[in-house]
Amino acid sequence: MQVVIFGGFADSLVNFRGPLLRALVANGHQVTACAPSATANVLGKLTEMGVDYRDVSVSRTGLNPLSDIKTFWSLIILIRELKPDVLLSYTIKPVIYGSLAARLLGVPAIYSMITGLGYVYSSGNAERKWVTRIATLLYRFALNGNKRVFFQNPDDRSFFVRSEMLTCIEQSVLINGSGVDLQHFAYDAVKSIKFPSFLLIARLIKDKGIGEYVEAARLVKSRYPDVNFCLLGPLDSNPNAISALQIGEWEAEGVISYLGETSDVRPALRACSVYVLPSYAEGTPRTVLEAMATGRAVITTDVPGCRETVVDGGNGFLVPPRDVSALAEAMSRFIEHPELIRCMGSEGRRMVEDKYDVHKVNAVILEVMGL
Repeated sequence: MQVVIFGGFADSLVNFRGPLLRALVANGHQVTACAPSATANVLGKLTEMGVDYRDVSVSRTGLNPLSDIKTFWSLIILIRELKPDVLLSYTIKPVIYGSLAARLLGVPAIYSMITGLGYVYSSGNAERKWVTRIATLLYRFALNGNKRVFFQNPDDRSFFVRSEMLTCIEQSVLINGSGVDLQHFAYDAVKSIKFPSFLLIARLIKDKGIGEYVEAARLVKSRYPDVNFCLLGPLDSNPNAISALQIGEWEAEGVISYLGETSDVRPALRACSVYVLPSYAEGTPRTVLEAMATGRAVITTDVPGCRETVVDGGNGFLVPPRDVSALAEAMSRFIEHPELIRCMGSEGRRMVEDKYDVHKVNAVILEVMGL
């Protein structure tokens, strides 16, 4: 079969969908991956997998009618040329415009993966409300033509059903996030816990809870000045982005160490004691799964997507979103009771082996799609 996988960010084709692409090729399918502006590194890895690549211009943020019309038209041209038997799209614009174009051209099997609600549906100002209404209407039309829609947590699925973006709950399939490669993210127990270090990996946007992380770090360092707080991740074009200037000010203050951007987060995970993600909402946070696989205890928020990854008091702690005091208190518990770091890290590895192994997750996806 001719299978097309369409995402909004080229690196994610390798980092998030790589094992799925390999499985599709191994099963004898012709696979074409689509996204905007793939780097030479991504192109090389896709070629090694036996996957073709086609560039599709997609603006990841904002609602620019001219830009979105261009995206839709380029998809129509591409789908007409490739004549895929199956299309699987993920992230908001590929899901909407990919599904609509595929439905218009009669693609036999259309699937979507909802990897989180994203900026459009996060709490915000009145200016965003009209964008939310348009996105909801577009989702409703787009998903109506899908055979199945994959959701990474039950809260997102419930939201889509309540908002009537999904016609019936039977159309949905719950999966355990994107999964994690347990060989690539090998278990590596924390070596020293005398001075625990904390790490947050994320795109530099406010909805990841980066501001709360910095505020909590400031509180903790006032009591435990030897504790390190690291931040790793790229700057972003999102309207909710944190500026390079702000990052520089936090570094100059000495409250965090900014590690920049990297294609391999494993050294940073191995160097930390505890992983922290105070996000406002997620699909299922891949960085948390990678931290668990590495054997790191986790602090994250009790919100959709995040709450599924942590058993409070088991492999880490859940805290309320936007609650700096609760976040600082959870951090302090690891400092005051460092024995929790290794035992919770070990439990996290056990949980990820049981539930989030990427091969188990992909087996569900492939079975549902009949591939």
